[in-house]
Amino acid sequence: MDIKPLIWEKDFLKVLDQRLLPFEFKYENCFTYIDVANSIKDMKLRGAPVIGVAASYGFYLGIKELFKNNQMDNYKLVSNYLINARPTAVNLMWAIKKMENVLLENYSDDNLLRILEDSAINLEKEEEEKCIKISENGEKIIEKFDSILTHCNTGSLATLGPGTALGIIKYAFRNDKKIKVYYTETRPYLQGARLTGYELINENIDSTLITDSMAGYVMKLHLVDKVIVGADRIAKNGDTANKIGTYSLSVLAKENKIPFYIAAPTSSIDFNIENGDKIIIEERSADEVLYIKNIRIAADGTKVYNPSFDVTPNIYISGIITEKGVIYPPFKENILKISNL
Repeated sequence: MDIKPLIWEKDFLKVLDQRLLPFEFKYENCFTYIDVANSIKDMKLRGAPVIGVAASYGFYLGIKELFKNNQMDNYKLVSNYLINARPTAVNLMWAIKKMENVLLENYSDDNLLRILEDSAINLEKEEEEKCIKISENGEKIIEKFDSILTHCNTGSLATLGPGTALGIIKYAFRNDKKIKVYYTETRPYLQGARLTGYELINENIDSTLITDSMAGYVMKLHLVDKVIVGADRIAKNGDTANKIGTYSLSVLAKENKIPFYIAAPTSSIDFNIENGDKIIIEERSADEVLYIKNIRIAADGTKVYNPSFDVTPNIYISGIITEKGVIYPPFKENILKISNL
């Protein structure tokens, strides 16, 4: 059964605190848009599709608050606060833009709040349907007995439904392709070790955790047939921002002649930027590197550089798996084609 990272309860949003997994399963309640933004910023919620859906509910809660106080003209304050919670994931901005359009189109409607709530609920359903289609489309490229390497967490915890990259893996397993999975720990926040492993074990998929620095050696030993990862933002030319460490995997895969795939909904494509150089890379707190579970692992005075994402150039990408099908090179041309489907 797929795990639900968030649950809408009509007046508030229940958020699964993923920082506590795999040892504690706890939902927290978000009653305001500030609560939702903080849950995104603090990484209780993470994963581009989930962030987008959560932001849509946060927007509704914010507008509801403004409506009550006769301050509707300040709706941009709500939008900007939510967008600034995680600047790299384009799904967040995409979802807010959709909600703003609904607001402006129905500004004078007596049922505005109900319309906004319904829009957020529908967005959640649409994102779940996209993940199912991504899983179905991606499963077709998996051969029987394939060994797949994945990075970070792209399953039910990061998306809606089965997931993106991890959803593909789940569908291949469910279709009896007898796959094997290697998954990285994903420093510094360990989403791979804590979350991907949790989902793979729950699915009874044959899987092995490796440290981030082992990936090249595992590939050299011919233990990997395909690499499949997710995306937080994809430029018009196919350059892709994803969890830090993805770029390294793409270079290693190319050197070892291993296909490297991105799996993401088309809502992760940013048609406003030409290439990956334009993607804003979030830098997070040094404490994520200096501490593990509140235990310091580095000496006092240690300097830290902690970008949360890196950008993989399109030359390292074999294909981008979306709900509309698999996009192959040339990406600039074919991304535009698939966007019009």
